[in-house]
Amino acid sequence: MPSSEQSADGVTRTNGMPVLGLGTWENENPEQCADSVETALEAGYRHVDTAQAYGNEAAVGEGIAAADVDREDVFLATKVWISNLAYEDVIETTEESLEKLGVDAVDLLYVHWPAGAYDPEETLPAFDELRDRGLIDRIGVSNFEPDHVERAMDVLDAPVFANQVETHPFCKQTELREHAEEHGYEIVGYSPLARGAVFDDDVIGEIAADHGASAAQVSLAWLRERGVTAIPKATSADHIADNWASRGLDLTDEELERIDGIERYDRRVHPDFGPDAWE
Repeated sequence: MPSSEQSADGVTRTNGMPVLGLGTWENENPEQCADSVETALEAGYRHVDTAQAYGNEAAVGEGIAAADVDREDVFLATKVWISNLAYEDVIETTEESLEKLGVDAVDLLYVHWPAGAYDPEETLPAFDELRDRGLIDRIGVSNFEPDHVERAMDVLDAPVFANQVETHPFCKQTELREHAEEHGYEIVGYSPLARGAVFDDDVIGEIAADHGASAAQVSLAWLRERGVTAIPKATSADHIADNWASRGLDLTDEELERIDGIERYDRRVHPDFGPDAWE
């Protein structure tokens, strides 16, 4: 771990992380959220990502329950918000999240940001306790820099499984990806389509045209080949299906290098985005 290799089913990585997930940030309409989760699972997705701060855990749970997919086949992740990162609050609010989701446990629980009430020595032992109790299977962090990750590794008994960060062709997270490779954790990429900016990029557009594919599929295929598990948000059946089809798109080394060379932004789509934006 991490591994960019797919297992024989083409859906999961060799360490059990699905190669593509459904993001649910800003999917705030309960009916739409539940429907999109159900649609994605019926289409083949096996990874669903939510968070306490999204306000949609109950709807996500409804979508999982409605889908004709066994719960044990769904890789479900949520995140503990920054105001809930004191030891007892982590325990209490995670139990509340499980109740909202309608599940006994989640496959991955993240620290949403290293901010607010976050204190490695107080926050992270609560995550270890949740894992020991069987309420979570894996521990993740989100929006962590390499020094934050290393501190978490020092404090936790369990391994850090993943770091979820904004990742796309204009924000390549090269340093973090190299750090993940060195230290053995996954990179999960949110906003993998750069909030739609990939649709306007000439390089991505040319590669998409050459393959008869969409720009979204090219961006997601690039991330997959660079070892990133992407979690694009999608609500319509067409967009859900289009993103899922990226699994069948193989880019050449030359095409991957052309995308590597894009210098349009090389930064976050929202450079001022941070925990304060959620208040």
